[in-house]
Amino acid sequence: MKTVIGIDVGGTTTKIVGFRDRELIKPLFVKAADPTTSIYGAFGKFTHENGVALEEIDRVMITGAGNAYVENPIYGLPCRHVGEFESVAKGGRYLSGLAEAIVVSMGTGTALVHTRADGSFQYLGGTGVGGGTLMGLSKKLLGMEDVDNIIECAGSGDLNRIDLRLKDMSRKEIIPGMPDSFTAANFGKISDLANKSDLALGILNMVFETIGMLAVFAARGRELRDVVLTGNMTTIPQAHTIFDQFAKMFDMNFVIPDMAQFATVIGAAL
Repeated sequence: MKTVIGIDVGGTTTKIVGFRDRELIKPLFVKAADPTTSIYGAFGKFTHENGVALEEIDRVMITGAGNAYVENPIYGLPCRHVGEFESVAKGGRYLSGLAEAIVVSMGTGTALVHTRADGSFQYLGGTGVGGGTLMGLSKKLLGMEDVDNIIECAGSGDLNRIDLRLKDMSRKEIIPGMPDSFTAANFGKISDLANKSDLALGILNMVFETIGMLAVFAARGRELRDVVLTGNMTTIPQAHTIFDQFAKMFDMNFVIPDMAQFATVIGAAL
């Protein structure tokens, strides 16, 4: 029985997953003060909790921005570095079950990858708008740094006090077939009466709408309808609401699969 371990190394966080004889072992997420501590902490906790002995591990696959911190074997096990975009493509295809799609990795920034039916992939580019944008603006505008608090705060927000919408510009249909609630300008109608909840929702909406439009452009450019959303930001409840609206407006199939936040590390293990 052979096991392959995948590790996605961030700055202070590490995601780890395993495949035991092609069967997925539940992923694990660990935070630490530095990448090295995070890697070894995640590895030790994962193997202990899942009863994985070192001698049954065939290899360790490493990806992520912090993979440069892994220069030597981990506990004597051979490590292979895997490109992050290849991991995104493979993980998105595996979790969604789609043969071909645009896979969007929503992390600190956002990357878009076209995964093809023949198993190949192409990195399409991305945007600096992502989780880092959410946290930076929330810290400055709301005085909040805890994402759970930001999400809770946004729950009672009202975009009518934040965004300029088509209905605010004209009583007539401006864009054929587009609902009058469609955003014309994020933060384009911010009211003096806007509170923290309104601002929190406005920030979330701006980030997700920016990512959503890029995904629509990328998919249409390749005559596709399927978009797979991955990364930590998929765990934010408002993401489901906003992308459901985008799916209806642009006739797209936005998919947030189970364990979407672990897509990259699963792809690395694969």
